[in-house]
Amino acid sequence: MIKKESKNKIIKKNTAVVFTNIADEIAAGKSIADQIKESMGSLSPDAIIVFASSKYNYTKLLTTIKKNSKPKLLVGCSSAGEFISKSQGEGAVSAVALRSDEMSFAVGIGHGINKNVEKAARDVVATFKGMKNHTYPYRTSLVLADALAGYTDTLIDQMNQLTGGIYQFFGGGAGDDAKFSKTHVFMDTEVFTNAVVALEILSKKPVGIGIRHGWEPTGELMRVTESKGMKIISLNATKTIDVVKAYAKKTGQTLDLSDPIPFFLHNVIGIKTVDGFKLRVPLAINKDGSIQYASDIPTGAIVSFMKTTAASAVKAAQDATNDALSQVNVNDSHVAFVFDCVATRLRTGREFKSELNAIDDKLGKNTQFVGCNTYGQISRVDGQFNGFHNCTAVVCVISS
Repeated sequence: MIKKESKNKIIKKNTAVVFTNIADEIAAGKSIADQIKESMGSLSPDAIIVFASSKYNYTKLLTTIKKNSKPKLLVGCSSAGEFISKSQGEGAVSAVALRSDEMSFAVGIGHGINKNVEKAARDVVATFKGMKNHTYPYRTSLVLADALAGYTDTLIDQMNQLTGGIYQFFGGGAGDDAKFSKTHVFMDTEVFTNAVVALEILSKKPVGIGIRHGWEPTGELMRVTESKGMKIISLNATKTIDVVKAYAKKTGQTLDLSDPIPFFLHNVIGIKTVDGFKLRVPLAINKDGSIQYASDIPTGAIVSFMKTTAASAVKAAQDATNDALSQVNVNDSHVAFVFDCVATRLRTGREFKSELNAIDDKLGKNTQFVGCNTYGQISRVDGQFNGFHNCTAVVCVISS
């Protein structure tokens, strides 16, 4: 079972997966660095990836980690729930340190997503070494974005076009402990909003990525007749809030207009695509009767209310893990990244541990995972459900 612990260490030759819920950022940073050194020895990690609750002073936390573990690269983001294979909690820090002779890492950053998303994508991709260096056949990037800035779907599409489709992407939107106020991405010891950071991972071995959500459409399909950015103004030429109220009444659910989040968490919207339904979580009711969502929804899209169960979420996580594992050599040692939506954790409560336990079981005793709850999940892989998602499990398995 997963336990909430003050710290946890997992000893592997080339990786260290670590966790702490120490409240003081300097002490927490020292704990993370100490655990990494205990697992990996005195050699510097090639890269450390950090996911941290919004309760921390990020600059102090990152500076302490860097000073005491001396990574060549340091990246990460704020989060809304942190976990590793044997520890899980909120208001914590989870991290992974990587070192490998068979991988190469680089980091890029793009600013001003909501002003010029195309430029942000170009600035990130310009740092990718694999565009010219073909020594490594497998090209992947961990993408962490300030999803509250919007345009994350467009960002991933742009990065895919700029790389000519030779990269696969995984990651998520930074969180802030479900406040939905201000989120941050990290590069070295600096902290940014309205930005995206990407860790390029070039590898001589395959990197497996799986993505599943376990939600099904319910009710009739509807057309988005008017939208603006992340808000739907009308569905089937009817004010969005009126459509939602009618659906709540029809299905016998309680919709408290002064506190709609409990209803929203169980009734997300699915955008119909050729691959299935891409999920969007409603966040707020606007004064004009429109509804704010966690990401852009285009006018003209065909959508449906969606339904799921805790058991479906667990199965989706298991299937995503199986998909990722099927793409790598089972005889290699691995480390995994797991990103899942904060809405899933809020909706399922204590049952969220069951999802993490299921992933842990599927990965097996020789593979540890690190991750966090995010504001949206990123996946771009040939033959799978692609783009920017909500309420979806993304699992990436890397040969370490």
